Amino acid sequence: MSEVSARDVKALRERTGAGMMDCKRALTESDGDLEQAIEWLRLKQGKRVQDRGERIAREGTVQSYIHSNAKTGVLVEVDCETDFVARNEDFVAFAREVAMHVAASAPRYLADEDVDPEARQRELRVFEQEASDKPEQARAKIVEGKLRKWLEEVVLLNQIHVNPKHESKTIAQMRDELAAKTGENVVIRRFVRFQVGE
Repeated sequence: MSEVSARDVKALRERTGAGMMDCKRALTESDGDLEQAIEWLRLKQGKRVQDRGERIAREGTVQSYIHSNAKTGVLVEVDCETDFVARNEDFVAFAREVAMHVAASAPRYLADEDVDPEARQRELRVFEQEASDKPEQARAKIVEGKLRKWLEEVVLLNQIHVNPKHESKTIAQMRDELAAKTGENVVIRRFVRFQVGE
């Protein structure tokens, strides 16, 4: 049996909502294989454990934010699995925080997979041009780093929340923490940002 890392236990807990000790035992029994650990939990705990990725988020909330100057407004839809969680104070507060963040940070895309392929290629060409005078062995890493930084700027889930009280957490990390706390799948479904003159 292999040594189980805290990172693996956390990943299994996020996917299943099972307790920490159950996750550790499942990983130990499955020699660290995440998929086998999920199966082990299902066999031992029955219906109570289900991969969050398979559960459908059909409930949720739409929250809005209008900036004090009345020139910027945001609507955001955040979904969960039950109406109980949809009315939960932490869940609603998270949706409001996301709306305020979108107003301040103006992300262009929700997730990495939503990024326009042409925009990504255009940025890659610019980064490759900028790195052309660097040593050849360093160019790929430089371009990769610049692309990652650009994605952190334009993709909502990659952005660090603007409110310092969130301790430099990304929106995705905040979402994952809420999912772990509620035991449900939490999905930022979509957002729209309005700006006067745009």
